[in-house]
Amino acid sequence: MASATGDAKKTGAPGGVALRLVRAAARVIVDYALPPRCPGCGTVVGEDRQFCLACWSSLDFPGDPCCASCSLPLPSAMPGERIQCGACLADPPPFDGAPAAVAYGPVARTVALRLKYGRRTGHARLMARLMARQLAALGPAELMLLVPVPLHRWRLWSRGFNQAGLVADELARLTGAPRDHHLLRRVKATAPLRGKGRRERERVVAGAFALAADARVRAAGRHLVLIDDVHASGATLRAAARALRRSGAARVSSLTWARVVPDAITGNEIDIASLDSDMDQRMTG
Repeated sequence: MASATGDAKKTGAPGGVALRLVRAAARVIVDYALPPRCPGCGTVVGEDRQFCLACWSSLDFPGDPCCASCSLPLPSAMPGERIQCGACLADPPPFDGAPAAVAYGPVARTVALRLKYGRRTGHARLMARLMARQLAALGPAELMLLVPVPLHRWRLWSRGFNQAGLVADELARLTGAPRDHHLLRRVKATAPLRGKGRRERERVVAGAFALAADARVRAAGRHLVLIDDVHASGATLRAAARALRRSGAARVSSLTWARVVPDAITGNEIDIASLDSDMDQRMTG
């Protein structure tokens, strides 16, 4: 027999109407005391996890034409043309594609750092919402397995959460793609990559990742999609993808919130050198 509460909700009885009115009133009070703010600049906005017009307009959304392997924009190529950038031709990456939701810039950086170091965990939902379109372009969700780039246990204990894992959870909720937080393990604590050249970065992350004991069973026939926040030099993503390749998966790709491209940071080489998914900076507020 249906409960009284269930009947009230179904029939629109006074109890159900009263409950909706109470919830609406509570939302008004909360919004008045703690109005939703733009995740990029803090301006009051109409809804939670919504950018203001200025921040939204400043975002750059990468797309064709770009490198078929690493998604670096290639303005001189023809849209839809499947070509690779010079770096990927010289040293092919271990993933089949690496799209990002946005190009790295001031707003994208603020969102990533506030999630990672400011504990604004709600930003993971915002990031996932904009990443979902790129995920859909990689293929059918039912064939995928989302694999967040793991933190070493010491880093995880000190931070309390893995930002890539939070984003993967939200992507799974939005798209229905399954995720696996334990398929890939970070077995070596690595030094910050800030300020290091490409070869040194590759050396630092070499051997940092390992597969779970039953990875071949869990990854069989799957399209593994690495999830992370920022794709800068790509050293961390390449090291993680190399480990996933050993699982025998059908395909390995990566998806990130922001991709560092020259136009997004006005060619500032020092800034490029300071970035990676392992950004070792602190941000409060």
